[in-house]
Amino acid sequence: MSRSITVIRACLLVLFAAFAGSAVAQDGTVVAVPPPADTEKPTPYDDRLARLSEIIGAVHYLRNLCQADGEPEWRQSLQDLLDAETRTEPKRRARLTAAYNRGYRSFASVYTSCTPAAVRAEQNYRNEGATLATEITARFGN
Repeated sequence: MSRSITVIRACLLVLFAAFAGSAVAQDGTVVAVPPPADTEKPTPYDDRLARLSEIIGAVHYLRNLCQADGEPEWRQSLQDLLDAETRTEPKRRARLTAAYNRGYRSFASVYTSCTPAAVRAEQNYRNEGATLATEITARFGN
């Protein structure tokens, strides 16, 4: 009976270790195991690129809100950027997509119709985006 309890206890320790990101040492103690190294290396301009993605999302929403025929090319421009920058890096792609969605949703939650404030916000964001794009390409472009 005590042997089966020992086996069950060992199994529980292994299961716990698997879920907790730990391992079981030979003496039965649980030791921490570092998480696997992230294979995606961040670029030195990732923060700026995330901000640019957020700006593109905001401008996309505001331009479509204030333009009668809308401008779907803002979303396409982010899609092109994601394709060029994150082809083999799904986590990085997800971060940039989340930034775009955050920018889009932040204005969708505030503006339901085009107002002078929405027009000014769109102009300010477009200017900031142009500045960021220029800085990124000037500093990190080939």
